[in-house]
Amino acid sequence: MSSVWMVRAGERGYLARDFARGFIAVGYQELGDMTTVTDQEAIRTKYIASYPDARPGEIGNQVAIFYKFRSVLSVGDTVLTYDPDSREYLVGKVNSDYYYKPGEVTDYPHVRKVQWDGKVSRDALSAISRNSLGGMLTLFSVNAEVWTDIQTALCGNTTVTPEENKEEEKEEFQQIKEDIKGKARDLITDKILRLDHREMEYLVAAILRAMGYKTRVTPVGPDRGVDVLASPDGLGLQEPCIKAEVKHRQGTQIGPQDIRSFLGGLRERNRGLYVSTGGFTKEAKYEAERATVPCTLIALEDLASLVIDNYENFDLEGRALIPLVKVYWPAE
Repeated sequence: MSSVWMVRAGERGYLARDFARGFIAVGYQELGDMTTVTDQEAIRTKYIASYPDARPGEIGNQVAIFYKFRSVLSVGDTVLTYDPDSREYLVGKVNSDYYYKPGEVTDYPHVRKVQWDGKVSRDALSAISRNSLGGMLTLFSVNAEVWTDIQTALCGNTTVTPEENKEEEKEEFQQIKEDIKGKARDLITDKILRLDHREMEYLVAAILRAMGYKTRVTPVGPDRGVDVLASPDGLGLQEPCIKAEVKHRQGTQIGPQDIRSFLGGLRERNRGLYVSTGGFTKEAKYEAERATVPCTLIALEDLASLVIDNYENFDLEGRALIPLVKVYWPAE
């Protein structure tokens, strides 16, 4: 069996009509003619030279995509593309090697010719297949299960009832949602770790303000174990008066002596908050649990959760530290 590939027709499928004329193509205009450049390392070298501002992670992804289009796809391979206007997948065979021709497909100069053999309605596929084909990559291989589903639909058949499809879609939808939330949390955690120590103190203060407190970050220098002060009035006269210590030492756990020292500076009416991006030892957690003054320990994952849970109420200073955007998701 030949390989099966999904090739996107540009952002939101704006090149679908061009593709329907018998082509698939990719952009990368700055690369120029790559007819004589075939191996992945040579493509990487040319990509870095052509896109000097590209980030390291972006380089790896884009080089892999272009390499597949340029050198891995073969004549006879099966390809799919999607037209969002008609809600149909075109299904065909690659019938040319790679060639470079600006203008052949609007602004995508790297081209292959395709013989389109059929169309499949998106609604004829299972939810699993639709979600698999909905990935964001420009070019990716299609697994055997999805290809079988497409072949069945090409024959005018379907193996999934509307009720089964609806339930399957709900389960798949939920899984995708959880995956996206998990990746978003990882990216937010990465942003937190890139803050310097002073910025971390201001982030803790921003979280407390978002929770309804007025805050004060202590000046640089000896702080007697307190980096952030928070209370309803901002003066510490109204309860609760929260005293926070912030340690930004990734990979270094806070031990029991640090907790005892911090607790020693608290008074009966205070509430302690100890933030450590490096986490806490078991003994440190025990010291906090048995303390007579309430003391909450906040590790990196807890800090990320507090950012996510309270971000809607962040002020401009807090949002500048961790810039995030809202992603809209369909309601159940």
